[in-house]
Amino acid sequence: MPSEHTITRRVEFSETDTAGIVHYSNFFRYMEACEHDFFRSLGISIVDKASDIGWPRVCANCEYRKPLFFEDEFTVALHVTGKTSKSLTYGFVFTKEDYEIARGGYTVCCVRRDSTGAFKAADIPADVSRMIEVAPVSDDAAK
Repeated sequence: MPSEHTITRRVEFSETDTAGIVHYSNFFRYMEACEHDFFRSLGISIVDKASDIGWPRVCANCEYRKPLFFEDEFTVALHVTGKTSKSLTYGFVFTKEDYEIARGGYTVCCVRRDSTGAFKAADIPADVSRMIEVAPVSDDAAK
């Protein structure tokens, strides 16, 4: 069962600030892009209108170690670090060449609309839950 996923990106000009460095907020977009690609790699989408399921973020963080600049190519590695009946927690490591750029993570909660239209926490659908497992703890993940 999948527990890890990696994508490669190139910094776009629109993602940089006036100093030519990737604006910090874009790291959250990169994490989300990796998560969405992870779901696609499983043959599913993060958006399933038929089931009316959503995955809001309930906690997010990122620590920045080195800057990224326009046209830098980098990787984003996702590790599933936690799983409950209603939530998934991801850790992300950003690298360029052989050094770490940043490290972050977030927790998503599975929600479904109730009869009033409000979102309520819901169990992760069994077919989705069966496809995702928690990644083994590695020395790299502990850094």
